[in-house]
Amino acid sequence: MKLELHNFSKNFGDISVIKNMNLKIESGQMLALLGPSGCGKSTTLLAICGIHRIDGGYLLFGERDVTDVPSQKRNVGVVFQNYALYPHMSVYDNIAFPLKVQKTSGDELDRRVRKFAELVRIESLLNRRPAHLSGGQQQRVALARALVREPDFLLLDEPLANLDAKLRLEMRSEIRRLQQETGLTAVLVTHDQVEAMSICDKIAIMNNGKIVQIDQPKDMYKSPVDKFVAGFLGNPPISFVDRSTLPLELGKNTIEVGIRPEHFGPQFGTGLQGKVHFVEAQGREELVEVALPSGEIVRSVQPSNAGFYKGMDIDWGFDENHLLFFDRAGTRI
Repeated sequence: MKLELHNFSKNFGDISVIKNMNLKIESGQMLALLGPSGCGKSTTLLAICGIHRIDGGYLLFGERDVTDVPSQKRNVGVVFQNYALYPHMSVYDNIAFPLKVQKTSGDELDRRVRKFAELVRIESLLNRRPAHLSGGQQQRVALARALVREPDFLLLDEPLANLDAKLRLEMRSEIRRLQQETGLTAVLVTHDQVEAMSICDKIAIMNNGKIVQIDQPKDMYKSPVDKFVAGFLGNPPISFVDRSTLPLELGKNTIEVGIRPEHFGPQFGTGLQGKVHFVEAQGREELVEVALPSGEIVRSVQPSNAGFYKGMDIDWGFDENHLLFFDRAGTRI
């Protein structure tokens, strides 16, 4: 089922948080609302599920206008950052809770609880309490509870923020698997651009209550609309240098140039001289930061144990075909 927000506005008192936002998510698509803290992404998700009242515009679930429909009558499954499990209930009863609210009982309740427990691979944990589960197991319970009502939409609000790095990687894959197996339309709220790029069909990047760009992850990475998007996507992040730093003929409107780490290094010849400022081992690769005579720092990703060290003089080149150019307002040229 598709989801659409038309001219969505949300105020908190006299403060306008979101004004006239338009967003369309196609049926079966997983979209990330990505952006820094306070940009309005969680507010948007909470308006979709009905926790926040919409102050302007309207919300469509398919062709149905649900703008004024209370949250309990919107068929959505929500997973929050803190899981929100009931500590006094077993895993079985936590998963079953939405069905009991809907007055589903007997064999149908049991069938659905066990079906979704198996889907998220916690069928052996049904008699445990949340306190006896790991963070990853609690997250799986929260996912099963969201899915058991067989919702039209799956809404995920920073679902992996409380997990360690290994579990985040595991649960990223699990969330994508579940979304694809169920065919649900899903919205993921996150500030983690790696998370958004790795599991979502599209990204809507937000800033100051507005959607700056909506695109497929790879297209947004290659063709950001402005400096904000270019700087937000990428790990390690892009480097920005003044136009005068590069030995190139540039258009008069170009003020700054963006260089991704994978497009700067000795493999591209010479042209930028400087000193190695910092080297960080990252397993198979090293992050090498180079300080230019201008004081600007340019990052490069190089093979591990390549022999670079702090204070080393370098003369490296860059891939001219992948430079990004920005004008004074930060708009990409």
